[in-house]
Amino acid sequence: MNRIPAAPADSADAARIAGYLDCLKTQRKLSPHTLDNYGRDLRELLAMLDGAALAATNHAQVRNLTARLHARGLNARSIARKLSAWRGFFGWLAEQMPLPSNPVDGVTAPKRAKTLPQALGADDAVRLVSSANPATAADSATRLCNRAMFELLYSSGLRASELVGLDVRYAHEAAPRGQPYTSSGWIDLAAQDVIVTGKGRKVRSVPVGRGAMLALQEWIAARAALVRLDPHPLFLNERGSRISVRTLQIRIKAQAQALGIPANVHPHMLRHSFASHLLQSSGDLRAVQEMLGHESLAATQIYTALDFQRLASVYDAAHPRAKKKSPDGG
Repeated sequence: MNRIPAAPADSADAARIAGYLDCLKTQRKLSPHTLDNYGRDLRELLAMLDGAALAATNHAQVRNLTARLHARGLNARSIARKLSAWRGFFGWLAEQMPLPSNPVDGVTAPKRAKTLPQALGADDAVRLVSSANPATAADSATRLCNRAMFELLYSSGLRASELVGLDVRYAHEAAPRGQPYTSSGWIDLAAQDVIVTGKGRKVRSVPVGRGAMLALQEWIAARAALVRLDPHPLFLNERGSRISVRTLQIRIKAQAQALGIPANVHPHMLRHSFASHLLQSSGDLRAVQEMLGHESLAATQIYTALDFQRLASVYDAAHPRAKKKSPDGG
């Protein structure tokens, strides 16, 4: 993979990109991960322009760059993300200096094939989250932490970032000599709810099931011995720090492999499983939308396709008129 050369640190365009990223950080409150993605996409734009000024970029150039990205084998989703980052930057730049127009307006990514989210079967999902397999953890506290995290992912359909950002309880603290601290997510054991701040800074409350509640209570009892400097995080690593998304990914994949689950399991797969299984049982699309924190119902409707796919496979396997005849007519 070709490395994207960084723009010269003293260039005017690099300074403009830095100013835009600072605006996204301070005004739109975007996460560090999202800011990194924006910065990478904008530096790539600068590198592909090969010395041409950003302010002089025109519509034809952006179409040409899009074609080059496609020719490099970049998928449609990644191209669309880059175009979105570029479009937002030029919109901001037009407020800083006169531009004839936004050169990205009207440029679209190639159409992408619709792919269904990957979800585990109900049996595999339950087996994954309820097991505390010694092969996947070095000590009992880590096993308890793993089980509580996995149960909560499947019980409440959280995103990985939402899960690792949870606090053990709500906190709002003034810090005279530093930054004030306010929880973005926390567990409410009394109400059996989890409160999270999702995309677009949208706060939602999701019920926590009985299995996850029991796992959380066991973990919280063991967690006290691991707390070091920061008392807030619900889930801790072996050093007593807030667990990272990467660590969560590694642990859940190891758990699945130890159990022989034939899938490349990642945290978001449990979110998909939560949505698919809940929709199969309830048929309540609006409720699933609310619990997932989707802005649009269309984002939730994809799980109806998963449900139809499951029903179709059951039909193909069970209905006498769906079975294919063997070559000998049997």
